[in-house]
Amino acid sequence: MIAVRFQAVAFSAAFALCTAVVGPALAQKKYDSGASDTEIRIGNIMPYSGPASAYAVIGKTEEAYFNKVNAEGGVNGRKIKFISYDDGYSPPKTVEQARKLVESDNVLLIFGSLGTSTNGAIRKYMNEKKVPQLFVASGASKWNDPKQYPWTMGWQPSYASEARIYAKYLMKEKPDGKIGVLYQNDDFGKDYLKGLKDGLGAKASMIAMEDGYDTSEPAIDEHVVKLKASGADIFISITTPKFAAQAIKKAAEINWHPVHIISNVSASVGGVLEPAGLEISQGILSASYTKDGSDPQWNADDGMKKFYNFLAQYAPKANKLDAGVVFGYAAAQTMVKVLQMCGDDLTRDNVMKQAASLKDFEPDTLLPGIKINTAADNFAPIEQLQMMRFKGKKWELFGDIISSDLGH
Repeated sequence: MIAVRFQAVAFSAAFALCTAVVGPALAQKKYDSGASDTEIRIGNIMPYSGPASAYAVIGKTEEAYFNKVNAEGGVNGRKIKFISYDDGYSPPKTVEQARKLVESDNVLLIFGSLGTSTNGAIRKYMNEKKVPQLFVASGASKWNDPKQYPWTMGWQPSYASEARIYAKYLMKEKPDGKIGVLYQNDDFGKDYLKGLKDGLGAKASMIAMEDGYDTSEPAIDEHVVKLKASGADIFISITTPKFAAQAIKKAAEINWHPVHIISNVSASVGGVLEPAGLEISQGILSASYTKDGSDPQWNADDGMKKFYNFLAQYAPKANKLDAGVVFGYAAAQTMVKVLQMCGDDLTRDNVMKQAASLKDFEPDTLLPGIKINTAADNFAPIEQLQMMRFKGKKWELFGDIISSDLGH
C-alpha cells in the first residue's frame, strides 16, 4: 500500500514538473511582422476615390468597428492598428499600396480590400510574400482556390453562385422570358455572366442579348436602350452602384418595365435606390445574405441592436440604409473572430489556419440561418442567399434561403 502511495506521489510530482516545463512553452507568444504584445497591424485598400467610391463606406465602417474593439480592450489585449489606403479602383495603384503596406508599414495581413481586378492585381504578390490577403471584398469565385493561392480568401457569396440563384428563380417563375444582360466588362461582370449561363444550362438561349460596359464610361444610357430594343422582358443588371442607379433611371425614362434584377453589390437602398429614385425602383429584385438596416423587422433583433448601438457610438454619421455599412461591420467582425482564435500565435501561417477553420460563425448583421464556414479546402465563407423584392422603402425577403452548390 505504501509503495502504491509512493508511486502516486512520485507520479504527481513528475506530472507537476512536466506541466511546469510545458506551461511556459504553451504560453509562448509567436509573432510575425505586424504583431506584438500590444498591437496587430492590419492593412486595407479601398476606392475612396474614383468610379467605385460608393464602396468607401465599407472601409470607414471597418475602421469604426476596430475602434470599438480597441475601446473595449482590443483582441486578447492587443490594439488593432488599421492602415487603409486609397487606390481609386485602379489596379496599378492597388499594387503600389499593397507593396507599401507589406514592405513599409509591415502589416501582419491585408484585410477586406475591395474589387475584383484590383485584388487580382496583387494576388500573386501576396502569395509570393506569404502575407494573408483575407476576406477580399469581391465575390469573384477565384478567391476560393486554396491549392494555388493558399494566402487569399474571399468572404461574400461568389458572383457565380448569386447568378446561379437568379437563373433558378427565372427558370421557375418566367421560363419563357427573354433576358437582356448589362454587365461590367471585367472579371466581376464576366464571372457573373458565366455563373448565369451555368445556372441556366440548357436554357441559356433565354439570353436575348448581353452588352458590356467599361467603368471608364461616364454613362451607360445607350446600353440600356439597346437592351430594350432586343425585346428582352427580363433585365439583369450586373453593375456596380453608380451604373446600377443609372440603369434604373434610364429604364424608367424610356418606359421599359422588365423583370429587373440587380446584383447584390448594388442592392443598397441608400447608395443606389434612393439616388435612382425610390418610386421607379419598386419591384426590383435581388438577393441578399445580410439584414437590411432600413427594415423595421430587425428592430428587435439582438444582432441588429448591437449594430445600431455600434453606429450610435462609433459611426454616428454612417447611413444605416447603406448596405456597405452592414457589410463592413460583418466583415470586420469576422476578422476579429479569426484574430481571437489565433490567441498568442499571431503568425501569418496561423492567421490563415484559423481563417480556414471557422465553424457556423454568425456575425450580427447576416440573415438568420446564414452561417460562415470554412475549411482547408474551402475558402468560400458564405454560400447562401435569399431572394428579395424592393417594396415601398425597403427590401422584402421571400422564399427560402438558397444554398449554392457552386464553389466545391
